[in-house]
Amino acid sequence: MSNLTEIAIVILNWNGKKLFPNFLPSVIENSKSKNIEIIVADNGSTDDSISYLEQNFPSIKIIDLKENFGFAEGYNQALKQVDAKYFVLLNSDVKVAKNWIEPCIKQFESDEKIAAVQPKILSYNNPESFEYAGAAGGFIDKYGYPFCRGRILNHLEKDENQYNQPTQIFWATGAAMFVRAEAFKTAGGLDGDFFAHMEEIDLCWRLKSRGLKIVYEPKSVVYHLGGGTLSYDSPQKVYLNFRNNLYMLFKNLPKKQFKRIFITRMILDGVAAVKFLAGLNFSGFGAVAKAHVSFYKNLSKLKQKRKEIQKHVIVKTHSEMCKKSIMWKFFIQKKEKFSDLHFNPE
Repeated sequence: MSNLTEIAIVILNWNGKKLFPNFLPSVIENSKSKNIEIIVADNGSTDDSISYLEQNFPSIKIIDLKENFGFAEGYNQALKQVDAKYFVLLNSDVKVAKNWIEPCIKQFESDEKIAAVQPKILSYNNPESFEYAGAAGGFIDKYGYPFCRGRILNHLEKDENQYNQPTQIFWATGAAMFVRAEAFKTAGGLDGDFFAHMEEIDLCWRLKSRGLKIVYEPKSVVYHLGGGTLSYDSPQKVYLNFRNNLYMLFKNLPKKQFKRIFITRMILDGVAAVKFLAGLNFSGFGAVAKAHVSFYKNLSKLKQKRKEIQKHVIVKTHSEMCKKSIMWKFFIQKKEKFSDLHFNPE
């Protein structure tokens, strides 16, 4: 008989000791089963996180990574040490509701092509509203800009049960992602070069290109604090988002669309940089410039990654990728809700 755990809930921590009292108890209370293991992987914290966990949450397994690998590579390093059928990537600032696990596992059991499942993500501070990092499931537009059902750019909708049907999505948030361990490993895990931000979208794109599915499950509900590591307007976050979006597009865009889409996206980044400058946001302007410098510096490495990814592409077009520009819809046409987009990915 194998010692394989069915479900491993893995919380990546970096100096998150202050979050544990508010969030960990809900995970422990609502994840009670002999087939579930709760693990905290510590990314080189300097705030006594490990000793605090050992003293206050002795039932939790700790993986000490010794250094800060970032979100993406931190998870890769941790999950190499975890033997389970399903991984649950869960942020340290997430409170989970009752019965949050079973609906997601049922999705996996209903279709072997489902590689990842995302719960409904509501705001911890404002539980009537969706939360920025995932809301009711993620999509991207043709230029690679992410958006969600329940969240278009920075506009959040209230949860009025409008997204209470399970549906296929383009990406599941890394704040609370259920993923088949086998699919995660076969696709190469998260791209460690992303460090943090958008690595889950990149992973989901690779999974979908291999003919697998990503699903949103509304019966599973979690509450995300958000901005726990980097605030949403941090220059570092702006840098990572712009850089990683270029990385992701370069790696995953199909050959037919590649040149046209990528060049347009570079121009749009230039527009964003000018907008930062016009608003005297010099740190924002610098973050975009730095992102592009980093992209060019890593171009040869990205070419190798693209070559490898394209070998495994089975599906080149995805209905969950909006064929319109979300920026045009939001800023010019003032479409702030998902329903306003008239985008039906089914």
